[in-house]
Parts: sequence; structure tokens; C-alpha cells
Amino acid sequence: MQHERIAENVYFFQSELYAQVTAGVIAGPDAAVLIDTLALPEETRQLRRFIERELQVPVRYIINTHYHADHSWGNCFFPEAMVVAHRRCYELLNTRGRAALDAEKKENAQLREVDIVLPSVTFEQGELTLQLGKKTLNIFPLPGHSSDAIAVLVEEDRVLFCGDTFMALPTIVDGDIDEMTASLKKIMKMSLENLIPGHGEIVLRGEIEAAIKSNLDYLNKLRKAVREASRRRYPLDILESVHVEHCGKSRVLIAGLAEQLHHRNLIALFHQYYGEVPQGSEMVFEKR
Repeated sequence: MQHERIAENVYFFQSELYAQVTAGVIAGPDAAVLIDTLALPEETRQLRRFIERELQVPVRYIINTHYHADHSWGNCFFPEAMVVAHRRCYELLNTRGRAALDAEKKENAQLREVDIVLPSVTFEQGELTLQLGKKTLNIFPLPGHSSDAIAVLVEEDRVLFCGDTFMALPTIVDGDIDEMTASLKKIMKMSLENLIPGHGEIVLRGEIEAAIKSNLDYLNKLRKAVREASRRRYPLDILESVHVEHCGKSRVLIAGLAEQLHHRNLIALFHQYYGEVPQGSEMVFEKR
């Protein structure tokens, strides 16, 4: 697990085991706030040891930016902490999260010690403010990647932990492309020093505008590709030919998962626009 000090008492962590997923810690004089919990118990324990040994304060709050496993299943390793999230995160963890964990436990022995811990503090609109020593944390909805997505702004340092709503490759399989677009435009106006994605590297102040414009351009190219495919007899055949590079992104992004995630984006957007799964010529042949 990699870690870096971003500002005074503000830290960034990145997994070396799973898709470059990230977490953050803001330390106060008597307690710490943890933003997301990494994907696997091994690295979540490393994260806890760092906080206890290096920062020497207990984790009082965990903020889950959304319900997905790689950001929330580590809650159980901080039993003394209060979990903060969107109200929808509570609902999704309690339904999809539990079902997914039960299924994963049968395949992955590492996860058999994991339990779902639901948020005890939730909100739906507006923002929550959390004061931690000299740090002010503003917590607010930032949907697009998922309906429950939230972000955390460290006001004094202008550092934004934005979960998966910003990544080097936007993903909308569990979200909404229009909400993603609106959220990216909102981030653009925030005058940030650092942008912390849910997966990948820190984006520095001078790089933020270009990174967001790149994502907006990618989303526009997704829209165009899906609309063009919808005019064909077998739209899936067309979508499968639209590689991530055709939409302006590298396939090496997100630890090499970019092409897979891109294809899932195309299928999800087609379903969002037209209410059905795109059909391919091979699917028709199989039916016959």
C-alpha cells in the first residue's frame, strides 16, 4: 500500500493489490476521520496500523463515499468508528452489499472475516460539516458513478476526496451519465489544490482542469458511439468495435482495467438510453 502526505494532517493511501483504489485520512488532535476503507482486509489492517502507530489517534468517523465493496467493506475493522454516508448508501449496503458479500465469501477466503457495517449517520441533500481540530470537512452529494455518491472537501486545504465520481476513466455502470457530467462541471468550479480520485493518482491543481475536460470529452464520445450504434441492426457488434482509445483514453488506466470498464460503460449507457440490452449478430444466431 502506498501513502502520501498531501497537506498538514491530510493523507492519501492507494492499494497495490486492487485497481489502485484509494482512501484518505484527516487527523485531528484527538481523533481521525477515515475516507473509505480499501478493498481487502490485508491492506485495511495496514491502514489501521499506520493511523495508530504514526498518527497515534483513534478513527472516530468513517465516511463512505459510496456503497461499493472496495470503499466500504473495511468498515468492520474499525468497530469503534461511526460511519457517515448518504442515506441511499445505507439502503444499498443493506441489500446489494449484503448479497454481494455473501456470494464473495464462498469464493474468497480473505473475505470470510468481513461483515457489513451500515452507516449510523446519513443525509440526502445539502451538506454535512464535520470539524476536526483546525480542519473543516464539508460532505456533500456528488452523484454520477452511483446514486449514493458523496465527496469530502477539506476546506482549509482545498483538497477534494471525490470517490469514484472522478477517476481517470469515468464509470457509469451503476450511475447516470448526466449526473456524472453535472458533477464534473461542479468540481471544475471549486478552485481545488488537489483532487483525490476513488482509483488512481492524485490530480494536482495545474492538472485538474485538463483532467476534467478529458473526462467530459470521453462522456460525449460515449454518447455519440451509443447513438450511432442504436441506428444499426446489431448495435452490440458496433459497440464492441469501439475501443477505449477511440474515445480518447488509454487502455492502461485503472491498473489496466480501462478497456473492460469502457465496454461496460457502453452497454450500460445503451440500456440507459433505450431500456434494453444491445443485440449482436451472434446472439441472434444462437437463438436460431
